[in-house]
Parts: sequence; structure tokens; C-alpha cells
Amino acid sequence: MADKVPTAVAAPAEVAKDNDAAPEEENTAHFEPVVQLEEVEVNTGEEDEDVLYSVRGKLFLRGESLLDKGTGVKSWKDRGIGEAKILKHKENGKTRLLMRQEKTMKVIANHVVDPRIVLEPNAGNGRSWVWSAFDFSEGELVEKVFALRMKDSDVAAEFKKKFEEAQKTNALEDAGADGAPDAAADEAAEALAGLTTGDNDAEEEAKTEKPKEE
Repeated sequence: MADKVPTAVAAPAEVAKDNDAAPEEENTAHFEPVVQLEEVEVNTGEEDEDVLYSVRGKLFLRGESLLDKGTGVKSWKDRGIGEAKILKHKENGKTRLLMRQEKTMKVIANHVVDPRIVLEPNAGNGRSWVWSAFDFSEGELVEKVFALRMKDSDVAAEFKKKFEEAQKTNALEDAGADGAPDAAADEAAEALAGLTTGDNDAEEEAKTEKPKEE
């Protein structure tokens, strides 16, 4: 009886060749999105204005905290960091100050650059200004006291210069109208003297700060 001839074992190269013979099929399936989203144009309210000046700074608001509500005790509250812009309307020529909080883009200051506003230097700090204005950032006109701290005293000086130039622009637009300053506006400006937001972040971020006795 003849011996059985052993079956030949496929060489590794041959196995690889056989595997290559069945290439993977490409997935060409296409799925339509369930919801079709359309591009929506967002209006910022600044489309009809030109930017006269812009500076990055940190804004503070002086007022009563929730714990001190109704007590008359006021402190400086951090409103956030952002670009403070002086805008001029293309048609009526009016100027305003607008500031939005970084990232959230929330409006934290929005008021006309009234010629009666007086920028007072922040006590002990040459890089910030304090002023009072009728603000419309929350949808209604409310008199508020602001403080804006900038990078250094040179930047602060430039801000004051641009702010006062914008005031002159509004004064010219108001010429012939009722543009005379009233006594209440003068008293509000005088009350700003001596207000301070503090010289460092620790003081500014304190929960409460007793107002300086005058």
C-alpha cells in the first residue's frame, strides 16, 4: 500500500494573497438630519454706529448688595472685563458708551456720553475713572455710578480724552435744544469725589466695602 502524501500547507504569502482578494466595501450610506437649521442673522444694535474708540478694562458698579438691600450701605461690585466702546450713530451723530462682558457678551454699561458727566480719578489709583450716568443696560433708564479700571495710567488718560471728545460731539448735537445742565446732575458729579474701588483685586472682590465717610 502506497504511503499517503501529506497535504501541502499554504505558505504565509499565499494566505495574505487570499485575504487581499476580498477588499472591504466602502460605506456610502447617507442620512438626512432630522432637523434642518438655518443661519440666523443676529443684530447687535451697533450696525448703524461707528466705533470711535475701544479699550479693554474692568468695570465696577457701586450699589447695595443683596444682603444690604434697603440699608443704604453701598459697595463696589465687579461687573466684569470687556471692551468699552465709544460709538457714534451714523445718522443722528449721537455718541454713547457701550460695554459687554467678555465671553457672555452681556451688556454691562450702555449710556449716552452726556456732556454733564464728570470723570473723577479713582482715589489712589491713576488708571481708573469714576462717573455717574443714566444707564440703559438692563432695559430701563437708571442712574448708576461706574468705575472703569484700565491697563495703566496712560491708557486711562487716553480714555478720558476720547470720552471728552465724544461729550463735545453730543454737546454740538444738542446745541439749540435743552442742553443746559441741571442742579441734580451737578450734585451727582460732586458726589463722586472720594469714591474708590481699591488698589488691588483682593479689595475689589470683597463681598462688601463700607463707603468712605465724607
